[in-house]
Amino acid sequence: MLDRTDFLILDELSKNSRMTMKDLGEKVHLTGPAASARVLKLEESGVIEGYTIKMNQAKMGYPVHAIIHIYTENPNHQPYLSYVKKQDRYVVNNYKVSGESCYLLECRFPSNEALDKFLTAISNLVSYKLSLVIK
Repeated sequence: MLDRTDFLILDELSKNSRMTMKDLGEKVHLTGPAASARVLKLEESGVIEGYTIKMNQAKMGYPVHAIIHIYTENPNHQPYLSYVKKQDRYVVNNYKVSGESCYLLECRFPSNEALDKFLTAISNLVSYKLSLVIK
């Protein structure tokens, strides 16, 4: 069971997972060693699964952010899933969802031309609805 201090630790680490345990301890009113022990406990229990970085996709050359609702007519989704797996340079997330669509595909593209090429290829496998992220 997580307590208030655990939630404070998780909040601080989600803002900056590179901070020192001493700095973390100061923010959550613990000593550095006590904060370190808490973090280790959260890691070992599986609450903290890993650490990651956030990248600016536009500055990396992928300014086109697309959300694509995928509709499959064929009960065999494998051709779609195989295609998406091969497009890992564009696909950020592929969520299997309930509701109107079967999948929610989040992608980043270097240009509208690359997006168009991707959509042309995927339209041979599934139907889709496209939304572009403005901000």
